[in-house]
Amino acid sequence: MDTNTILLISTCFASFFTFQVIFHIISYWFSAKISPGFNNLNFKKKIEWNSRVVSTCHSLLVGVVGLYIFLFDEAGIADPLWGDPSLGKVNVAIASGYLVSDLLILIWYWKVIGDKYFVIHHCTALYAYHFILKDGVLVYIGNFRLLAELSSPFVNQRWFFEALKYPKFSKANVINGILMTVVFFIVRIASIPPFYGYMYSVFGTEAYVRLGFLIQFSWVATCVVLDVMNVMWMIKISKGCIKVISLLRQEKARKSLQNGKLD
Repeated sequence: MDTNTILLISTCFASFFTFQVIFHIISYWFSAKISPGFNNLNFKKKIEWNSRVVSTCHSLLVGVVGLYIFLFDEAGIADPLWGDPSLGKVNVAIASGYLVSDLLILIWYWKVIGDKYFVIHHCTALYAYHFILKDGVLVYIGNFRLLAELSSPFVNQRWFFEALKYPKFSKANVINGILMTVVFFIVRIASIPPFYGYMYSVFGTEAYVRLGFLIQFSWVATCVVLDVMNVMWMIKISKGCIKVISLLRQEKARKSLQNGKLD
């Protein structure tokens, strides 16, 4: 076993145990410190709260590193299919450790936070990542897909506000909701056309043929599964955002009438 393989395996295990520690220990302490309302939550909400704290930590880490690789990694930019950026592999290893950790938590607390779509999402991503870590291919592509994680902190923050019973029309809640919708659209939906456009552009090239049928099929299949779920979630988020904006306008119009104004 070479040094790089040992490094990646060690990173996966370190990531797994780190996120387990955050879930079981650090989140309880940290959340109680920054949010007094955390102690008033029931057991089920505390479990989901801690799960979302872990999700936010993971998303910020792999999302920011993925963005750096997307913008500045010369090896990946020069050859997205076969470029072998070491940092990119480490980032995928961190994400893999998190996905295994989160799957374990989902299964252990299935009655509290179990979600079949998250299981499908995690298993699909892990299947794709194992090719990156084992064969060293599509590293840049895998990190590009990790940019989707940049939307998760806003999604989690919406849940935190709801758990703490923040008013839906509070300034913080509305601003977060708008940012969540915009960022989710940019990193998960707007990226779909250029991504599949690139996939089409390399189809049949020598670099693409070298991948082999299994990796070619897995690349397309896993991305399609993940993007179908992204579109489903985007529709749900958009409906919620439109509903809030509509209610805000109605509330503003009602207050204007009460004040004797027609504007």
